[in-house]
Amino acid sequence: MSGDHADALISRRVRRLESLLEERGVLSGGDLDEVIDAFLSSAAPANGARVVARAWTDPAYKSRLLADGTAAVRELGFMEGGFQRLRVVENTEATHNVIVCTLCSCYPLRLLGPSPSWYKSEAYRSRVVREPRAVLAEFGLDLPTSTEITVWDSSAETRYMVLPRRPSGTSSSQEAELAALVTRNALIGTAEV
Repeated sequence: MSGDHADALISRRVRRLESLLEERGVLSGGDLDEVIDAFLSSAAPANGARVVARAWTDPAYKSRLLADGTAAVRELGFMEGGFQRLRVVENTEATHNVIVCTLCSCYPLRLLGPSPSWYKSEAYRSRVVREPRAVLAEFGLDLPTSTEITVWDSSAETRYMVLPRRPSGTSSSQEAELAALVTRNALIGTAEV
């Protein structure tokens, strides 16, 4: 099934579900819009950046984050009501991680904000799996050939977020200063901090 066809099918199903909820008086279109707006108002890359900054400054939190991402981000007030499992993968000197959803565009929205258009594109979804080094280079990220690149495929059940490497020279930086350095692309793995 092509991405466009799958998106159209899902859109029709969502519209039908909305219609049924309205017809049965469960909620109105306005109610649904309010719920979506409230959710999106608290969904931003700044949330993921806060998680990363905490991990960089608190080794115990970092251990919990890597062991059980869902529980660790809940400690900071994120993922409440979320039903997906969050797995956080750490970039090191030897390994660089990058996230994709080859089937659609599954993505930890609450932590990264709305996904960028390129993340949803068929070109990114197929190429990053086959030739991750080339795709990362197109983003301006040229990694040494000795760096192993691991591509993680998100799904409806499991979402991924990258824990980027802490930049050198930031040992005296406070958590808020560190969070300001983290970008959405770094959380996906298409950039470094």
